[in-house]
Amino acid sequence: MYKEALPPLINNSSRILILGTMPGDQSIAKQEYYGNKGNHFWRIMFTIFNQDYSLLYDDRKDLLKAHKVALWNVLANCMRIGSSDSKIKDEKVNDFESFHLQYPDIKYIFFESKSASKYYQKYVKPREDISYFIMPSTSGLNAGIPLSEKIDCWRKLAEVSGI
Repeated sequence: MYKEALPPLINNSSRILILGTMPGDQSIAKQEYYGNKGNHFWRIMFTIFNQDYSLLYDDRKDLLKAHKVALWNVLANCMRIGSSDSKIKDEKVNDFESFHLQYPDIKYIFFESKSASKYYQKYVKPREDISYFIMPSTSGLNAGIPLSEKIDCWRKLAEVSGI
């Protein structure tokens, strides 16, 4: 089944970019990043930035904006049955060259999974002016790493946000 990614969630003050591989079916249906209730992404973000957790997508976007964090995906579209990255075929990468021209203040890229990093490395030339980090997936299916350990790993993002 053909899947189309969400547009970037970014503004001109963003310094940090979190890259997923491709949104899952629930996120695509809701048109919200990390829209699956089983995904720990938002819980982790609110925790590392010491904010009260909110279910409202506008609050979630405001949290990231306040900390100069942007969201996007490595892939623009692909063929995939279900939401698993392992099922991706016929992928097309997003235009990162144009993206970095439009948003030159991005200095850190955090990959939300090893899979996102793998696709990025396959298609995109790394930039010397950007620091890259591979983080543990926030997916609830990534049960091999406890939530507390994921939070500890993701604290690096809060450190570099400078806020």
